[in-house]
Amino acid sequence: MGAQALNAALLAAAGAGVQVGAAIVASRFVVDTVPPLTLAMLRYAIGFACLLPFALLVLRGPRPAPPVRDLLAMAALGTGQFGILIALLNFGLQHVAAAPAALIFSLFPLLTLLLGAALGREQVQPRLLAGVLVSIAGVALALGPKLQAASGGHWWGEAAVFASACVGALCSVLYRPYLQRYPTVPVSAFAMLASVLFLALAALAEGWPARVTAVPGVAWAAVAFIGVSSGVGYFWWLYALKHESPTRVTAFLALNPVTAAVLGWLLLREPLPPRLLGAVALIAAGLVLATRAPSGERQARAG
Repeated sequence: MGAQALNAALLAAAGAGVQVGAAIVASRFVVDTVPPLTLAMLRYAIGFACLLPFALLVLRGPRPAPPVRDLLAMAALGTGQFGILIALLNFGLQHVAAAPAALIFSLFPLLTLLLGAALGREQVQPRLLAGVLVSIAGVALALGPKLQAASGGHWWGEAAVFASACVGALCSVLYRPYLQRYPTVPVSAFAMLASVLFLALAALAEGWPARVTAVPGVAWAAVAFIGVSSGVGYFWWLYALKHESPTRVTAFLALNPVTAAVLGWLLLREPLPPRLLGAVALIAAGLVLATRAPSGERQARAG
């Protein structure tokens, strides 16, 4: 792969990392007004509407249809990546502030690395293991007060955010073959459509038709931002996954806790204590250490 394509993939991954952090803060702003499943459905319905015109342009002209097994696999991955992941994340955000949630979610790249190694698609080197340990230390630092708290507290929110990261890691590893076979925009749009259908059924338990009509204007502005940015961000995400390894792409999610912490402080008046800043620094350092290419590989890319 040429340097220009590589740089575009890494830039797309960085943009997706920033988008995730911004969407976490915006979701935190509206999650008390719009229930988790309904918010996830609206998020990707808007994202699908944004991507659909571009997907239709890409699909103009005669083109063989993907086999049914590939369509079913992409639909399942889309439901997991968009439906289950976001529903778990939104549930977690009802119980966890934006910045700590983003810190837990930043384990995404490390989970991707471990899953990729288990499936024979990644090699765990000592430097990668060191990065895992440094990043986990950062999460432990962020959650220090709860780690020391009495057992009377609950961990539902943290567990839901961690589960969402696990789902995302699995989907990121499994997406790559389909992204190499088919254009990125149609895959993104199809995956979003599958998730919207799943979420529309699941969100009936929240009474989403009545909920949507009662959403105030300010909340709609936040939902619109989440939806549009998610459509763009997920295209960037899949483009990066198509051209780079899943671990290196997901490493750029290290940008999301920084984004969430700063925006949560600016917009939601959430505290920004030194402990949290130290945790962000540890996680970012761990991810860089874990996902940096060996010198021989970097020289091969430069050549």
